[in-house]
Amino acid sequence: MEASSSGSISAVTGEKAKTHQPAKDVNIFFDELEGVNSPSKDDDSLLHHGNLTSTSDDASRLEVVGEEVPDKNKANGLYFRDGKCRIDYILVYRKSNPQTEKREVFERNIRAEGLQMEKESSLTNSDIIFVKLHAPWEVLGKYAELMNVRMPFRPFNPFNAGAPCILVRCCFLNGHFIEINGRSRRSRRKIYYLHRRYKFMNRIEKQISRFRGWLPRKPMKLDKETLPDLEENDCYTAPFSQQRIHHFIIHNKDTFFNNATRSRIVHHILQRVKYEEGKNKIGLNRLLSNGSYEAAFPLHEGSYRSKNSIRTHGAENHRHLLYECWASWGVWYKYQPLDLVRRYFGEKIGLYFAWLGWYTGMLFPAAFIGLFVFLYGVTTLNHCQVSKEVCQATDIIMCPICDKYCPFMRLSDSCVYAKVTHLFDNGATVFFAVFMAVWATVFLEFWKRRRAVIAYDWDLIDWEEEEEEIRPQFEAKYSKKERMNPISGKPEPYQAFADKCSRLIVSASGIFFMICVVIAAVFGIVIYRVVTVSTFAAFKWALIRNNSQVATTGTAVCINFCIIMLLNVLYEKVALFLTNLEQPRTESEWENSFTLKMFLFQFVNLNSSTFYIAFFLGRFTGHPGAYLRLINRWRLEECHPSGCLIDLCMQMGIIMVLKQTWNNFMELGYPLIQNWWTRRKLRQEYGTQRKTSFPQWEKDYNLQPMNAYGLFDEYLEMILQFGFTTIFVAAFPLAPLLALLNNIIEIRLDAYKFVTQWRRPLASRAKDIGIWYGILEGIGILSVITNAFVIAVTSDFIPRLVYAYKYGPCAGQGEAGQKCMVGYVNASLSVFLVSDFENRSEPTSNGSEFSGSPLKYCRYRDYRDPPHSPVPYGYTLQFWHVLAARLAFIIVFEHLVFCIKHLISYLIPDLPKDLRDRMRREKYLIQEMMYEAELERLQKERKERKKNGKSYHNEWP
Repeated sequence: MEASSSGSISAVTGEKAKTHQPAKDVNIFFDELEGVNSPSKDDDSLLHHGNLTSTSDDASRLEVVGEEVPDKNKANGLYFRDGKCRIDYILVYRKSNPQTEKREVFERNIRAEGLQMEKESSLTNSDIIFVKLHAPWEVLGKYAELMNVRMPFRPFNPFNAGAPCILVRCCFLNGHFIEINGRSRRSRRKIYYLHRRYKFMNRIEKQISRFRGWLPRKPMKLDKETLPDLEENDCYTAPFSQQRIHHFIIHNKDTFFNNATRSRIVHHILQRVKYEEGKNKIGLNRLLSNGSYEAAFPLHEGSYRSKNSIRTHGAENHRHLLYECWASWGVWYKYQPLDLVRRYFGEKIGLYFAWLGWYTGMLFPAAFIGLFVFLYGVTTLNHCQVSKEVCQATDIIMCPICDKYCPFMRLSDSCVYAKVTHLFDNGATVFFAVFMAVWATVFLEFWKRRRAVIAYDWDLIDWEEEEEEIRPQFEAKYSKKERMNPISGKPEPYQAFADKCSRLIVSASGIFFMICVVIAAVFGIVIYRVVTVSTFAAFKWALIRNNSQVATTGTAVCINFCIIMLLNVLYEKVALFLTNLEQPRTESEWENSFTLKMFLFQFVNLNSSTFYIAFFLGRFTGHPGAYLRLINRWRLEECHPSGCLIDLCMQMGIIMVLKQTWNNFMELGYPLIQNWWTRRKLRQEYGTQRKTSFPQWEKDYNLQPMNAYGLFDEYLEMILQFGFTTIFVAAFPLAPLLALLNNIIEIRLDAYKFVTQWRRPLASRAKDIGIWYGILEGIGILSVITNAFVIAVTSDFIPRLVYAYKYGPCAGQGEAGQKCMVGYVNASLSVFLVSDFENRSEPTSNGSEFSGSPLKYCRYRDYRDPPHSPVPYGYTLQFWHVLAARLAFIIVFEHLVFCIKHLISYLIPDLPKDLRDRMRREKYLIQEMMYEAELERLQKERKERKKNGKSYHNEWP
């Protein structure tokens, strides 16, 4: 499926091999520049102005006499003019850029490393120059060995090696039986060994298979028979070695290294080529940062659309295949082709989509249980004694919830809110909170197992990251102080401990200051809620006046969301400034520091108002006649007569929906608009026909570059969503369902964005998701604590439980059914003497509209003594019982759930047993393969010597 060239690198003449032999010293060109008197100019000998089939003199040397140049390869914009040299990397610069000498030295040293180069001027802007790079076989082999690139190994047939047959049993792999003859192509696949099953298990499997025959056959799996290109070679691999090249499966040297690997090797070379005299003047990243080059990227493999159907004509290229079986909305219910994603975009991006797919799949049970809790509340709504009493309490008059303008109200007026509260706060809430805490642990533990399997399948088990280069900013800052690197043994810049600590202290102070800014924003929202509740209570419209508290909560949430989005822009700049202030040594240290700051800022920014509503709203308001006030002026906001849980549900629902909608728009809508505007300008200037003839590098250059921070935005969005799904899930059981629906869309949006809207990112390697896993574990621990407090403090679960067992009709009987909740509403309300109101709190209405005469008493939510008791408005014994039960529940809940989490973590091994056995078996087989291959080679050499009449002594074997 991968485009292949017809020319063979092995047919290159000796002159070519000599021309592209890697130079031993890349500084050989610096002496030439020192004697130049006039300003240096770019070497334009390779430049061809606007000719789609142009080539360089060096590239023309690759042509073998007598071979015809493939017209198809020349036309698709993925090759040099000769149609044989595939473009592995693109560099873009402007001729008007003054950094000419650096580019000239850099490009000459690129050619000295053996890379072939060709320049092309842009068809739309003559100032833009594209530098096309190609790595020949010799360069690829050399650096693949240095980078320990793992490649398919020659198969070993254990039957021919004398292995006992009773130890080996072939199996089906992806629906294909592994043939044991060495001539079959499928014999290259890994051989897995299965244990003998009992007859009882075989019978059960037969019955299950018979039942499955009535169902659609694997509707979520991609049809590999219709799309054969999805088949991934699952071969034994080993680090590439030129000395043992005969051990590897090489059908065609041009396609032995896939495009992603070729681009990664070229990028590795570019990062180590000097552009100026000096110890630190090296690497493409520095040239991109100082503006010498405008862009650098590997090419997409052609168009992602085709006039012909993929099912009848096959895929045009890997990009087209990815679009049809991954990024298209028609396959939203299918599994992701992770092997194809990894093959095209690299392991790092493949791991992100593997994690996202695993997270989405694990959301199915959580969403199902959350929906069940919600439906349980719906079905038991008519049998809920508490909501019945609230709806029937027409004679209970509640005290005003704000000063002056808020009127007295009947408790029955909050009937709707009481019923809505029961949908989320019912008997299944505690079970769901425990389930989600356990679910978070199971999700992380099984992800580790899933990651281990992926790492094995993608040959990442033994892969270790290379020694990272020091950041240019770090070198420039501390170039005067050096010490020996204990690993490389070379001198490198050194940051003193005192300097590092002082910078960390300043950075921590900045983080603390920004958290204080978040708290100040929340304080402003609190003041808004306090002020506007009175305003809405005096509103002209009856709908708003009668629902003043709901209107206050809704508008406050929307304003809070706008503040969150504005502060996110500020936080990104502050986090960038503080991270650069710390001067991290390497790029990974910089990335981890920036990630931690951004997550901390956005997590606090997104959840601070939610924490306020969950744990502070209505908790410290005082009581009628003695309200607590902000700055001795504004009365703190109270909860609705039906409780504060409805406010928390509104907060979570609105923020979650708006945040995910906005993120999806910014992820896909913004690049779509930018790319549309670029295409529109091209159509206006050059017409539709000319645009379609643009080469691939021109089309890719007009796409949007990947985010400067890589996958940071994608991971951050999902991690924040994971926090919403787990931290306050006891108050909003539908959060997993909303997250599931969003993620089903998110996977296809991200896939569409990567395939169609972004330039092709460099295929990077990674073993795991990095620092994000630790953040997920921290969120899982925090979710246990917050859910314990939500159930104990925010919901009415504990007060109802105390009433049922201690004060209700069933007190002392050990029962807690609905019949035991009779009288709970009346027992949870205290009595207040209206004449005890403060002057500034006294309502304008005297309540005569309820009974025809002024009210003497009103009720409020609390456990306090009546006004005529020896200690008026003091806490009752029931209050202390409820408080003790809440504290006891928090301690028991946390310890129980943490014990379950640790037990699950202990019982679930990080590495599956069958995978461990497969890894051991593979190592053994690879050793046998190498031995057999070497033995076969020596035997052939011995036979050839005998045929030629040569004999050598002491031959082995």
